[in-house]
Amino acid sequence: MKKSAFASITLALAAPLLAANVHAQAFGKADDAVQYRQGAFQIIKAHFGALQPVVKGQVAYDQAAVLADVEILDQVSNLPWKAFGPGTEGGKARDDIWLDEEGFKAAQKKYLDSLGPLTAAAKAGNLDQLKKAFADTGASCKACHDSFRD
Repeated sequence: MKKSAFASITLALAAPLLAANVHAQAFGKADDAVQYRQGAFQIIKAHFGALQPVVKGQVAYDQAAVLADVEILDQVSNLPWKAFGPGTEGGKARDDIWLDEEGFKAAQKKYLDSLGPLTAAAKAGNLDQLKKAFADTGASCKACHDSFRD
């Protein structure tokens, strides 16, 4: 085998391992990535959860408070995804995340896309639109958890 062919084969076989190592190193170690994404998801859970009593009519609708929670969701919702790379397995994440990367990215996109109507409803001050957008965002969260989280 020629030296260049051997080098190409070796690199092709080693690339996934190198990528996993590089991604894990971005967080120091896999546990750091798990803690990072879990922390981001806890913030998302807290601010999305704060909307639930509003859409259920259990507390008075306060547009400023709703908008504040939604704006935090818009910012924080982009954070956890970079902590799902090769070499960062663990936590409550199922192996399906790494086995079905395309499906996981589609679920991520569906969630992120669902925030647009939620933000628009919060900015408009329209409670009926907020209720629908909240339900759609919640459904995207549930679908991802059902497929990719233990």
